Amino acid sequence: MKAMVMTAFGGPEVFQAQDLPVPEPGLGQLRVRVYATAVNPLDYKIRAGKSRRRIAEPPAVIGYDAAGMVEALGPGARRFQPGDAVFYSPRLTGPGTCAEYHVVDEDVVAAKPHNLDFIQAAGLPLAGCTAWDAVTFFQLRPGHAALIHAGAGGVGSLAVQMARASGARVLATCRAANSDLVRDLGAEPIDYRAEDFAAAVLRLTDGRGVEAVYDTVGGDTLERSLACVRPYARLAGIVNVTGNLNPAYLKNATIYLGFMERAGHKIEALRVLAEGGWIHPVIDSVLPLEQVAEAHRRLEAGGVRGKIVLKVGE
Repeated sequence: MKAMVMTAFGGPEVFQAQDLPVPEPGLGQLRVRVYATAVNPLDYKIRAGKSRRRIAEPPAVIGYDAAGMVEALGPGARRFQPGDAVFYSPRLTGPGTCAEYHVVDEDVVAAKPHNLDFIQAAGLPLAGCTAWDAVTFFQLRPGHAALIHAGAGGVGSLAVQMARASGARVLATCRAANSDLVRDLGAEPIDYRAEDFAAAVLRLTDGRGVEAVYDTVGGDTLERSLACVRPYARLAGIVNVTGNLNPAYLKNATIYLGFMERAGHKIEALRVLAEGGWIHPVIDSVLPLEQVAEAHRRLEAGGVRGKIVLKVGE
């Protein structure tokens, strides 16, 4: 099978096209013919040798989103049949999805949403499950307000939609060029380059602040966000945090720092939300699998709207 192999830790140039054996599914596993995969910040951190966990050692196939067709079942796999269209984010303990075929644990797989094509479906699993973890933690309801940082990004764009689906008012930071996109997703855009986002939140909420903050940016973003949260607020972050979070004590705030764990109920929830029209992935661009290095360059440079998807097969 064709695969893009990370031959060493380093820059995007370390990827090399290779022909590898087609994998055989083990106990409780499926072999999937991959039609599309996607790139995430996790991918370039692994490639550069900078991930917080030692997930893959070169030479390795990486990639942690997939949409495709079930081709073969391992012993004990019963939920799907050959020919079923599926999507998923695999666990981090085996080869990734930048290949024509991939073996995955059946319990983290769901049927592909019938209203999404394979390209769209590949842009949903990892970012969607990550957003799901935070938004369910927030316990939002009508009357609440939430601040989503980087609302045009892969995770942020889905978090905006999920928060809106809960009935909450959503504010989202973004570049001015992405204001229309963020507004279309259901949030009120805040141009973080033009004004202090915390001041903007207080202005837009008449000094009330928000019940929830989602940090997908990192650095001192959570620290600065404490200036615009209400008492008993909930804040979540998925990237490295710096700064002083002690002021959270004065507001009885709860802070969740999460690394997304794969689980079947999460991917199934994404399927339901997508089929119900509550969420859809924002696709920045589609490239052939062979251009995975270019996808890494674009994502690492920043400014990507939603997800970059790699087309693998038909």
